[in-house]
Amino acid sequence: MDPNRLHAEIAEVVRRGNCSGCGACALLDKDVVLELADNGFIRPRIGASGPSDTDPTALAEFRQSCPGVSVQAQRPVGTRRHDFLGPIVSIWEAYALDEDIRFKGSSGGTLTALNEWLIATGQIDSVVVAAASDSNPAKTETSSVRTRADIVRATGSRYAPTASAAAADMDNRASAVVGKPCEVAALRALAKSRDQQSPLLLSFFCAGVPSQHATESLIHDLGVDDGAEVATVRYRGHGWPGDFYVEDAHGNSVRTSYDVSWGKHLGPAVQQRCKLCPDGVGESADISAGDFWRTDSSGYPDFTDQDGLSVLIARTRRGEDVIRRAAEEGVIAISAIDPDAVADVQPFQVVRRATLLGRMAGSRLAGHAAPRYRGFRLWRLSLRSPLRTLRAMAGTFRRARRW
Repeated sequence: MDPNRLHAEIAEVVRRGNCSGCGACALLDKDVVLELADNGFIRPRIGASGPSDTDPTALAEFRQSCPGVSVQAQRPVGTRRHDFLGPIVSIWEAYALDEDIRFKGSSGGTLTALNEWLIATGQIDSVVVAAASDSNPAKTETSSVRTRADIVRATGSRYAPTASAAAADMDNRASAVVGKPCEVAALRALAKSRDQQSPLLLSFFCAGVPSQHATESLIHDLGVDDGAEVATVRYRGHGWPGDFYVEDAHGNSVRTSYDVSWGKHLGPAVQQRCKLCPDGVGESADISAGDFWRTDSSGYPDFTDQDGLSVLIARTRRGEDVIRRAAEEGVIAISAIDPDAVADVQPFQVVRRATLLGRMAGSRLAGHAAPRYRGFRLWRLSLRSPLRTLRAMAGTFRRARRW
């Protein structure tokens, strides 16, 4: 295979604005380097290490696995499909029984509790996690870790660019990856293309990846001087949903609510590919987790501080086995719930999927080619509310002309 062909197709995904920064392409070619681009998002760059020894199958694998090219909805054995939540073997309200993990977690601390237990009991030997950078806590780094201390240090969401797929060991089934939906979709597709078992794939509900610049701007707007040495940056956790919290090297701290940090600063700064995402709920994972919000009198999620609760979805039999055994061993508390009750408290995910076909059409009318999505029932969902679909198409068309 001519490596230049692979490099050209990677570059084309980036040029079209369809790159999610997942990092999977770096698993296919050692010349692909991931870096923070000028726009504050992680993007692949072709290095200059000399003649490439790219595997001849890499181009086909890229076309099958890159979320900027295509995403295939999964149909694992033994699942039923929910229009907005994807494949389900079982679905649970859950929280970590370790009170410290539950407190520090973004919702119920369930993914941290599961990873800590899996490592401690030798069921996995490593897990890919995202955590604050040691050198600059305002930035986020992905690494494969093997100790409880490193797993707990990664507790809590990081609303910032990561490339977790790039750190996966695809040949080690006794490993795990915690990643965004696009990252686990890429790894699942890559494993299928190679006809191999993937690592244990864990994901979470995602509303999009904000630019790194949004974090830096928010820190500045909270009154932290640009030259100050930052010791801690926390997006959520330490209560549910928890505040955006910054502490400098002298112990001075500032904070703002999740509603303000996400709603006014981070959410509006998500990358283009996220605005056309078919899967914000981790459909390709073995287990996915999200906030099981309580709601106010109008049915809107209540962001006032309370004890964290997660929704855990077993999407494969492997995932269900992990959840049930963890509950039996006192790692997490679980209670079966109705998937429609979860959809009711995740209005963003519901509306995003219901209007996706319209937004894709608007993007294409404005001259921007979108990735191919198969199996998500987008036509059926759009026909349930055709007027809303048309409004989404028109709004996206107007915005896309400025991209």
